[in-house]
Amino acid sequence: MLTITQALVDRIVAHARQDHPDEACGVIAGPAGSDRPERFVPMLNAARSPTFYEFDSGDLLKLYRELDDRDEDPVVIYHSHTATEAYPSRTDISYANEPGAHYVLVSTADTDGAGPFQFRSFRIVEGEVTEEEVKIVESY
Repeated sequence: MLTITQALVDRIVAHARQDHPDEACGVIAGPAGSDRPERFVPMLNAARSPTFYEFDSGDLLKLYRELDDRDEDPVVIYHSHTATEAYPSRTDISYANEPGAHYVLVSTADTDGAGPFQFRSFRIVEGEVTEEEVKIVESY
């Protein structure tokens, strides 16, 4: 289960809406070993595409150095889908290389009639996708 603050959910959704029609992407870091997302790190979608996201390799290297320096893990890796439901694509699954991370997808398309966005979380380990419950809290 992903436990995340409403403030972080709001920031992810705002980033997805801001970058629409392109996919938005980013990371939420947390203390190493804690599984607690705390520090919001929006990233640039180097692909600048409405159907694909790619972290800039230089930005990603800088982020991982920063995570090491701060003794943090990438607790949440998020991106948006602009025209499809919030479910990992085959490409998303093939790029998922953090088995301990929560992969959050936000859809900015109303694909299910449930409103202007979907917010879902998944674990992706060795190509296997498992949806998990999301618990939104005011604070930890």
